[in-house]
Amino acid sequence: MTDPLFNPIQINQLSIPNRIYMPAMHLGMAQGFEVTDQIIEFYVRRAKGGAGMICVGYATVDDLSGNTQNIGAHDDKFIPGLTRLAGAIRENGSLCAAQINHAGRYNFSFFLNGKQPVAPSAIVSRMTKETPKALGIGEIHQTIESFANAAARVKKAGFDAVEILSGTGYLISEFLSPLTNQRTDEYGGHLENRMRFGLEVAHAVRDAVGPDYPLIVRMNGNDFMPGGNDRSDLIEYAKQLSQESVDALCINVGWHEARVPQIVSQVPRGAFGYLARDIRAVVDVPVIASHRINDPETGRKMIGQGFCDMVAMGRSLIADPDLPKKAREGREKEIVHCIACAQGCFDNLLKLKHVECLCNPLAGHECREKAGKVEVGKKVMVVGGGAAGMTAALTCARRGHDVTLYERSRRLGGQLHLAAAPPGRDEFARFSEDLENQLFVEKIPVVLNCKVDEALILKEKPEALILATGALPLEPPIPGMNLPHVAGAWDVLEDKVGTGKHVAIIGGGAVGVETALFLAEKGTMPAEIIKFLLVNKAETPEALFDMATRGSKKVCLIEMTDRMGKDIGKSIRWGMMQDLGRFNVETVTDAKVVRITETGLEIEQYGKINALDFDTVVVAAGAVSYNPLAQMAKKLGIDCFVAGDALKVGTAFDAVHGGYEAAVSI
Repeated sequence: MTDPLFNPIQINQLSIPNRIYMPAMHLGMAQGFEVTDQIIEFYVRRAKGGAGMICVGYATVDDLSGNTQNIGAHDDKFIPGLTRLAGAIRENGSLCAAQINHAGRYNFSFFLNGKQPVAPSAIVSRMTKETPKALGIGEIHQTIESFANAAARVKKAGFDAVEILSGTGYLISEFLSPLTNQRTDEYGGHLENRMRFGLEVAHAVRDAVGPDYPLIVRMNGNDFMPGGNDRSDLIEYAKQLSQESVDALCINVGWHEARVPQIVSQVPRGAFGYLARDIRAVVDVPVIASHRINDPETGRKMIGQGFCDMVAMGRSLIADPDLPKKAREGREKEIVHCIACAQGCFDNLLKLKHVECLCNPLAGHECREKAGKVEVGKKVMVVGGGAAGMTAALTCARRGHDVTLYERSRRLGGQLHLAAAPPGRDEFARFSEDLENQLFVEKIPVVLNCKVDEALILKEKPEALILATGALPLEPPIPGMNLPHVAGAWDVLEDKVGTGKHVAIIGGGAVGVETALFLAEKGTMPAEIIKFLLVNKAETPEALFDMATRGSKKVCLIEMTDRMGKDIGKSIRWGMMQDLGRFNVETVTDAKVVRITETGLEIEQYGKINALDFDTVVVAAGAVSYNPLAQMAKKLGIDCFVAGDALKVGTAFDAVHGGYEAAVSI
């Protein structure tokens, strides 16, 4: 039986060798709209990994459509760079497409040298807080022509296909949605008129590239915007696009400002495949499903069950460029999966930094892969088997060192297991498993239940030490910390201690929020029971929502600053704050815990002391570095490198990248 992932597929006259499509993602790597060596190295690495087609972009269509970190396609002067990029991808094994787009009201005047962004109507953008200029009829026609001209440049540069972005809240979807289109001319009003701009763009692009050149449109299956287009509107739009000589549809989901999580780990794998399935049922062109397809088996099932014809794997291929090759060769256990943390990809873009990856420290730094080997390997001891230690050990081995990893507990993974405890975060445990599998592949000796001391170091005689011994929970100087109803957040997350019905959590940082959600989920109805009751219409949707979100504990989260979750990345923070409300977690800010009492605790808030009753008090006050071996190594004269929380308490991203940096320093 053939693997559906690796059956060829035809889009127009183009034969694609497999069904894995890498969708366009903003990388933040262009400079002055020009393709850089960094972009080329990034995509060459993915092409070598075996994706059937790679779509780059998005690429701009005019000088209001993006910013200088986007790839430019709005002027002939960018064709040489585009040509170099297309050639590099094709020469290394993949077919290539370029996505063209106009940001519309999602652009910032800051990026436009003070010029006002444009949109169908002058309605303030919730994302930028700016009011765009409404396009006039002549400007609309010029923008359509700009799309066509950009597509012609893409074709001239040697790309195998062009993709139009017609979703995500950008210009075309702004015309399509009644939320952002309040025009009264032929481009506004009822759905037929609101579709006009997108259909005319597709028609103009088709005329520009000719009948035999593959034209793909990436469109939303659901905007998830209350008061906007519903699924039936978008299905009708898909039908119209397929009749406009569009050769394939790639189904996106949501706007950037939508309140439904789209890319984070709490979204189940393949959750939005139903949107592709419903569109595929009414069109006669190939349909590509996307979002949270991070493993071959999910993609295989979606194709095999008729949800789609291809699967888009974007961040999956950032995390592991060789995912297609490993799947084709039966090495799926060796895949390093995207864990949908958004720490290196999406959060970096919000900081105007280029894309990186928690799971893959070489992502965005592909040039370093070529210069990795050492001439003479050293004997290296890595102490600590968390994310930093495992990454350091793997990097040392791949560079040619003789490395052994020592871990004092009975399992590898360290704080990744704590991160995996809250609901919707189990992908962190998968990452720990992936790293462990990589250690096995690289044949790296691992010694568990081993406390490294001076005697062991003297016995093993390493030439270099990497200390990744992690951190310990911070115990704040609060009276009453020794009372029996006080527990540490780490112990709670690992289910080492029980908690009462009414729980206070001291500390509203990432660990405190995660612990609150972990406890609030206790006693909620499992998903399979919710489905059973729903299918049999045993309860109303409102009652089922209550069962899914109301647990058996009453949780109160107390933070001394004015804001919960300050150390949580922007991409996931809003969703976690949303869940605190949904799961009925009480939040108290600007409150300092002054004393833990036998019946609860006392807080000082706005100059007043209040006594609150709780069954259990959980302390989530942060962590401190744990590094007991550095002085010993210095005394012994051994080259020593410290990584992860042992150096400075940070995120899992920091740990992985710190482990990598420590290893390349040897």
